[in-house]
Amino acid sequence: MRFLNRIASAALALFICVHASGQLPPATTSAIDGAVTKALADSGTPSASIAVIKDGQIAYASAYGQARLEPATPASAEMRYCIGSVSKQFLAVAMLLLQQDGKLSLDSPVSRYLPSLTRAKDITIRQLLSHTSGYQDYYPLDYVAPFMLQPVTADGILDRWAKIPLDFEPGTQWQYSNTNFVAAGRILEKASRKSLWAFLESRIFGPLGMHSVINLDAQTLSGSDPMGYTRFGLAPARPAQPEAQGWLFAAGELAMTARDLALWDKSLMDGKLLTPASLKEFITPVRLKNGAPTNYALGVGVSNASGHPRLGHGGAVSGFTSSNTVWLDQGAAVVVLTNMDGSSVTGSVTNQIGPLLLAEKQDPQAAQQLDQARRIFGQLQDGKIDQTLLTSDAIAYFTPQVLSDAAESLKPLGAPETFEQTGFGLRGGMTFRGFRIRFASGKTLSLTTFSVADGKLAQYLIQ
Repeated sequence: MRFLNRIASAALALFICVHASGQLPPATTSAIDGAVTKALADSGTPSASIAVIKDGQIAYASAYGQARLEPATPASAEMRYCIGSVSKQFLAVAMLLLQQDGKLSLDSPVSRYLPSLTRAKDITIRQLLSHTSGYQDYYPLDYVAPFMLQPVTADGILDRWAKIPLDFEPGTQWQYSNTNFVAAGRILEKASRKSLWAFLESRIFGPLGMHSVINLDAQTLSGSDPMGYTRFGLAPARPAQPEAQGWLFAAGELAMTARDLALWDKSLMDGKLLTPASLKEFITPVRLKNGAPTNYALGVGVSNASGHPRLGHGGAVSGFTSSNTVWLDQGAAVVVLTNMDGSSVTGSVTNQIGPLLLAEKQDPQAAQQLDQARRIFGQLQDGKIDQTLLTSDAIAYFTPQVLSDAAESLKPLGAPETFEQTGFGLRGGMTFRGFRIRFASGKTLSLTTFSVADGKLAQYLIQ
């Protein structure tokens, strides 16, 4: 339910590592094992289960440590962990599937389905999924308060937290609120005429082969799954008291294996469920009414780490923490699940594994393309360009006016002092390359090119 995981204190633990697959180089798997083992030792977290996607395939899945302390039970990759707020992205995609079906629009007002909620006419479904509605969070604490030991219904949560004055005007602020997703879950049920679980199972879990997933609102983890633990300060880990039935609905109700969560990540890479337009909606950060960015899309955070767009979300329910991080453009993902409140393992392990998967690919034509880019730049300084190097689109782009502007603005800069490649990758069926051009005057220009299969340039853009 909680989005940001808290940092746990250091303590020692026993570790057992169980590998479920091994498609990564031995040096990489060894580095991953070392990172997870050390993170568990430093934090006192009993166990962790991870899954790694590399080049669009599940390349590694392992479990480490003790799933249960008494009696000591080694963790295994087949065990389910509660994933907390990582569940939110499943609801967001479910809503997009309904939109694809023509059964709702994310820009419809909440009042169409839940008219009794505060300001329901002024709040959209999209604002619920992006935490910009203004509804107050019913689960902001990092522990289970006494009132959460009693069963509740989704409507009971909405009656108490979504029928009071808003925390802010809709669309003017971003504030994480589990209440948003309870409301969205009820809207899905009304629009689909199915229970949330039935919809997720039939449209997502079943088609993707995610057979380990359970709904914690309907059943608990079994004796063969991990025990959730908590601790205070440097005290020993103790079994955590779980939330009563109903409190996790739509906001953090799922448990599954790390491998099944990786299957979900792979489906996003493969475009199995969403149309390209829906996927764009899912991963595009919303903006507030004043245009300010939020770095949050629909049920998932969006950032840019080391030049690689990253989707990420953490989760925490009583006794468990989770993290799911996906680099769609790189075909990479890291799943980390633990059985300890506030564990720092999810963040530290993800930050260490990520760079192992995102190593820059070498451009086999780097020297040739750099030489060509230099030569074309010299031509543009003279107001001309060799059209045999260009596609028809690029030829059309370089109008007489563009060539005149190039000569007038670039010629005075003189010969470049340095000309270096800064990026390389695939996009839109073409090869993208980025270059940085520096001059003795201190001026720096950015050049981006796109080349097609026959080597011709579809773009040569200086900015």
